Amino acid sequence: MFEAFVNPLFWSYYLGGLLAMMSISNPLSKIPLFVFLTDAMPEPERRAVARKASLYGFAMLTLTVFFGVSIMELFGISYGALRIAGGLTVALVGYHMLFGSGYLGMAGTGGKRNVAVFPLAFPSISGPGAIAVVIGISTEIAELGGTRDQAIAYGATVASFLTSCVLVWLTFGSARYLSLKMGADAMEAITRLMGFLLVCIGVQFVASGIRTFIAGQ
Repeated sequence: MFEAFVNPLFWSYYLGGLLAMMSISNPLSKIPLFVFLTDAMPEPERRAVARKASLYGFAMLTLTVFFGVSIMELFGISYGALRIAGGLTVALVGYHMLFGSGYLGMAGTGGKRNVAVFPLAFPSISGPGAIAVVIGISTEIAELGGTRDQAIAYGATVASFLTSCVLVWLTFGSARYLSLKMGADAMEAITRLMGFLLVCIGVQFVASGIRTFIAGQ
């Protein structure tokens, strides 16, 4: 187990997955939504919602990284095509965050339902952009040579999901306090910065998909 933590492959997938997940989920930009959805809740219930949303998001991401490739193969989608499509999706999300009015699909609603599942776990934590990135990562892991390297990469990726969801949980748990300390301008700046990072990640996936296509010809 210790050897895995000192393996450069572990840290490559861990840091890459963590950067991607934090850029996409961008928990600080979801603070206004969380505060709105839980405004009428007592503090214990609000904390329970934050915990459940993080757990559901982690479960969705983990299931995707392990079964996303199998679903892709079931429909006959090549690795290159998926990476290009996923990259374009991620870049589009980043574009709207960078130049638009925020993350796609984030329309809050105060209806009586389990807000920990929707819209907090999905699409706030594990939305279309996150799923596209996770499947892209899983295709890269599937192409690694050797079961040991694949196991290390999967472990690192799941660890990055766990870390990002813990950070989301802590952010949601402190949402009311943070929303008062951070002004609208700071929230706007964070959203734009994360949008730029997502565009970069999307372009990288497209480039990787094109290389895969060329290598397969």
